[in-house]
Amino acid sequence: MMHYGLALIGFGGVNRGLVEVLLLKKQLLKQQFDLELSIVSVSDIYLGYAHDEDGLGLEVLMKLPSEKGVLSSLTNGTAEADNNAAICAKSADIIVEATYTNPNDGEPAVSHCRTAISHNKHIVTTNKGPVALFGNELRDLAKTQNTCFEFEGTVMSGTPVLGFVTKNLQGCTINGFRGILNGTANYVLQQVEGGKSMDDAIKIAQELGYAEADPTADIEGFDVMLKVVILANQVLGANLKATDIIREGIVNISEEKIRSAKKEGKHWKLIGQASRNEDGSISASVSPQCLPVEDTLASVSGPINAITFDADLIGTVMVSGAGAGRIETAYALLADILNIHETMKSK
Repeated sequence: MMHYGLALIGFGGVNRGLVEVLLLKKQLLKQQFDLELSIVSVSDIYLGYAHDEDGLGLEVLMKLPSEKGVLSSLTNGTAEADNNAAICAKSADIIVEATYTNPNDGEPAVSHCRTAISHNKHIVTTNKGPVALFGNELRDLAKTQNTCFEFEGTVMSGTPVLGFVTKNLQGCTINGFRGILNGTANYVLQQVEGGKSMDDAIKIAQELGYAEADPTADIEGFDVMLKVVILANQVLGANLKATDIIREGIVNISEEKIRSAKKEGKHWKLIGQASRNEDGSISASVSPQCLPVEDTLASVSGPINAITFDADLIGTVMVSGAGAGRIETAYALLADILNIHETMKSK
């Protein structure tokens, strides 16, 4: 039986969701994967820090209230976060990085990742910032340390996209992709089609939990921009930065134009895309596009995400599924952990 100790950096919705998933799948992991996972450290800027080499109880963590300094009530707990202690703990094999991170510089997640790699720790993260800004660098650095840097959940939450290409499109050259990569923007556009104003549609999305209190990243295309960078760099072998992406959100499309398109059998969608040019360079953009009904992305509705890949041997391949959600994103972390497990078994 293989055992990995996990250190959770950040204990908000995603890492709490991971605790729930680990409880739910505990027996399956043992029986199907010969794997046992325990959480040895938790560090959170608001909740504090706790560590137990034998494992902090999953049931205890599940019931932990979101109260300031509450981790001080657990084994070796303090009211103050101690991310470095959690990352560097001898019993922590895999660092699960899920902190709130500045998308402009990737901090503090980038520093957490670098610290973890320098201490020969594996990393799984759902943070787009460090992957979009430093993904190639961090993955190369991890290889030199014989560790893994995994980030499936950064693109379409629990819907496998990066892994799908790596495992299921082996042997194909991917020449480009187009996708609906933000469920909030897609939901808002659909609501406007149905007669809601843009402002009301955004408010409904916020009430349903699809949109943040500040929806700027969703409706102005910043979220999709980071995902396009990640996809272009990891799938097309590019080395793009966010500043290389031509970006336009949905706020400048008139409500009348959105509804008129529907009457013509067309639908406005916020599309993130990238393609390989004849000279080998990569062109990438985020923009609202009016799609005809025969376009495979036109029928994608609500908060669902979808992406099509242009593969040289088999043509267009589409992947669709949930692009957000606490448990869905937690599943992406588990999938990354299982990938690490399989990778290390093969060495």
